[in-house]
Amino acid sequence: MFGFGQGPRVEDLSVEEVKAGLADGSILLVDVREPNEWEAGHIPGSVLFPLSTFDPAALPEANGKRVVLSCRSGKRSLQAAGIAQAHGVGVDAHLAGGFLDWVNHGEPVETGS
Repeated sequence: MFGFGQGPRVEDLSVEEVKAGLADGSILLVDVREPNEWEAGHIPGSVLFPLSTFDPAALPEANGKRVVLSCRSGKRSLQAAGIAQAHGVGVDAHLAGGFLDWVNHGEPVETGS
């Protein structure tokens, strides 16, 4: 579902949609949490790109994949999407429930860097 109003237009993806996109290589999952959060646990296949130093122009090369943002609960990923969109970078999706939703669905988690 796309959000309306003042905020960025961002599609809310489910755990199942993100899991499928990671499995088939159609998405690049960008985790905008901080390094200490990432090291404690992250979604396998995701890349770290902290919101505290977020520069949309420096986002990793997607190589034809859809860039999908994630964070702890879905709030920071929306912020990052808004920043990207304000700079003309086409980020239009995030993991709606974030890492917490991923864990609550019993999906695998990696630790360390």
